[in-house]
Amino acid sequence: MTLVTPRISLAFRLALRELRGGLRGFYIFLACIALGTGAIAAVNSVSQSITDTIETRGQEILAGDVRFELNNREATEPELGFLQGLGKVSVSTGLRSMARKPDGSDQALVEVKAVDGTYPLYGKFEAEPNYPLHTLLADQNGTYGAVAAPLLLDRLGLRLGDEILLGNVILNITGTVKTEPDAVSEGFGFAPRLIVSRKALQASGLIQTGSLVEHAYKIRLENRGDVAGIRDRAAKEFPSAGWSIRTSDRAAPSLTENIERFSQFLTLVGLTALIVGGVGVANAVRAFLDAKRTTIATFKCLGAPAATIVLIYLFQIGIIALGGIAIGLVIGALAPIIASQFLAQFLPVSTAPTLYPVALAVSVLFGVLTTLAFAIMPLGHSREIPATALFREQGFEAKGLPSWPYVVLAAAFLAALAGLAIATAHDRLIALVFIGAIAFAFVVLRAVAAGIAWLAKRSPRVNSPALRLAIGNIHRPGALTPAVVLSLGLGLALLVTLTLIDGNMRQQLTGRMAAGAPNFFFVDIQGAEVKQFRELVAKQAPEGKLVEVPMLRGRILAFNGQDVAKMKVPPAGQWVLRGDRGITYSETLPENASLTDGTWWPKDYSGEPLVSFSAEEAKELGVKIGDSVTVNVLGRNISAKIANLRKVEWESLSINFVMVFSPNTFRGAPHAWLATLTDPTATASEEAAILKSVTNTYPTITSVRVKDAIDIVNTLVAQLATAIRAAASVALIASVLVLAGALAAGNRARTHDAVVLKTLGATRKMLIRAFCYEYLILGAATAIFALFAGGIAAWFIVARIMRIPSHFLPAVAGSTLVVALVLTVGIGLIGTWRILGQKAAPVLREL
Repeated sequence: MTLVTPRISLAFRLALRELRGGLRGFYIFLACIALGTGAIAAVNSVSQSITDTIETRGQEILAGDVRFELNNREATEPELGFLQGLGKVSVSTGLRSMARKPDGSDQALVEVKAVDGTYPLYGKFEAEPNYPLHTLLADQNGTYGAVAAPLLLDRLGLRLGDEILLGNVILNITGTVKTEPDAVSEGFGFAPRLIVSRKALQASGLIQTGSLVEHAYKIRLENRGDVAGIRDRAAKEFPSAGWSIRTSDRAAPSLTENIERFSQFLTLVGLTALIVGGVGVANAVRAFLDAKRTTIATFKCLGAPAATIVLIYLFQIGIIALGGIAIGLVIGALAPIIASQFLAQFLPVSTAPTLYPVALAVSVLFGVLTTLAFAIMPLGHSREIPATALFREQGFEAKGLPSWPYVVLAAAFLAALAGLAIATAHDRLIALVFIGAIAFAFVVLRAVAAGIAWLAKRSPRVNSPALRLAIGNIHRPGALTPAVVLSLGLGLALLVTLTLIDGNMRQQLTGRMAAGAPNFFFVDIQGAEVKQFRELVAKQAPEGKLVEVPMLRGRILAFNGQDVAKMKVPPAGQWVLRGDRGITYSETLPENASLTDGTWWPKDYSGEPLVSFSAEEAKELGVKIGDSVTVNVLGRNISAKIANLRKVEWESLSINFVMVFSPNTFRGAPHAWLATLTDPTATASEEAAILKSVTNTYPTITSVRVKDAIDIVNTLVAQLATAIRAAASVALIASVLVLAGALAAGNRARTHDAVVLKTLGATRKMLIRAFCYEYLILGAATAIFALFAGGIAAWFIVARIMRIPSHFLPAVAGSTLVVALVLTVGIGLIGTWRILGQKAAPVLREL
């Protein structure tokens, strides 16, 4: 111990002295670590900022301590008494409907929210003008007030003081929504908000038998310590209520889940950048130690043990890495502050400067482990530099692996890096697959580089000296081939994958899906209106096809008597159990579905309740034919046996249900009807006429133009794709940095080659041509690999996971090839230009 401590102290002092000479050769190292660490720190900090705000401001976001939600029915007197016994209750009702101009000239889909006088129990609702909400919604001379989202006024060309029709009631626009405290907990809306009083909603006539309505009972608890036991009490006293209960500590679970998943994806992209940067670390360390070979030889001549030499340069690399990590931490610390300025209008984020130590600490661990994992092998080679390197120009081109302790250490650090990525992931299976894919990609890229070199070595002799030299450079010892393919291939493959996924989704939304989708969905058609509605549509669209089905809402409570809340369900199947689902009944198999297992029930079936389940969702949920499913419909628990499984084509956008029941299951139950109208020949003006006619004739029917919904989804997909591509560009930037570092690391060998060739009569023009050929070949080969690997990955995600048709897009191939060639040739020539001007004498003396 007495010998070890002075040796470490001496190594540290020598490392600090060497660092006085500057960071030349380490700028790319620094950039790679800073970029990867900064990406991970920024993503995790912004994610934690949002999730922490949801937790700390849960009462405001939920507008209560606890929320009970009932679909298609209001609470009974005993249920309401139970809720009022918990504390102060605020009741709101939500539904979609059509808002119309009084003259019937225009209409728009709106998200209606009817509130009582106690809303909100927490937080503050702000309108423009800034009057109390109950004042803005009050009945003035027989006309109720309404507060609308500014978007609704823009769509209908309205101003404050104008009137609109909602169902059968006239509303006066008295203000616009500025801040709605519980908007996030309400979920995503496809239409602009319209807030009215509950009295106005009752007068509108929109709430009828079977209408798709959500009643929310938000409670300010008298005893907040009783939150945990409320669910159990509610379930015990009202087992068939079928209500959804949410507490303020989980105010927006869907949003939190989506943010966690998206942040996991972005973290993995940042980890990709960091791992790609790790290759840059290895190249930079190798180039740095190559430049220090005479210094290392001097140390050895003076008697320095190999372990001390390794310590000297380990300290230097560690200090520089900490500098890069510090830059990344600054990026991560500033990210929530900057992001809050853009996200505050959409998400609950704090605008106050806040540090998130856990997120920053995780990024530090990622940075340190990456540095050690990729630097340890070159350091192991440094101890093998002989003392004779002081007298002879010998490259740091050690072949094979260093001594076994360094290999074991590198493997241990890589394992720790993978373990950290999996341990911090929201979905550990995805993280595990991702880590495996990265490792496999590295192996494949090495194999691709070896294959390119093998082909170059066995290529036929060409007449052009420049091309012959380029081909020789590709397969010679110490060639740039592995470095270029490894550094650029992974980033390009990731970019190709994401671009192809985005392109296929856009094509599906705007092309095939839109072409086969119905023109309209009509919701909340009352049974007494079905015949007249059918006649009206036939008159307005004689060539159209109208499909009508009964429509109810139900929540799945149990499978085979087991509470679904206690089941472990894969993420792909969780949506079926989240909230109420649309359900229907039918005597015959729906025409857009096909049975995959079992048989359909006969007409006039009157036995035990049966249900047909979607085959794909049944597989995700782990249920099969013969199992029982319990659903809560209109406050009643109904159990049915799964009679068959059917294939559902969700992408057709036609009427589809997870569950179709036998008609006897809901005989006599009140319900509304759902209909679609499909008319491929209808023009935009004809669609507008249909919408106007239906809305004015049946104001309580909600009409949804499918093209408008697709446009909204397409816009969201475009925004999401932009964010994803921006994140993926971090990995590509890291690849470019690594490529630049790899080319710089080979500059000394290139200098020797250029000097010898010029001495033998080669001109600068010929050498430039040779280097261009070499970089063109390497860039093209890397682009082909990226297209192949990215194409397979995109096909798997699109065809196997998203279950939509996958197509290869030629534009992606062309842009990938251009990017690869521009980067390799451009960066290669920038690094080579200085070499071509090198004086011959100093180099020749060292050979």
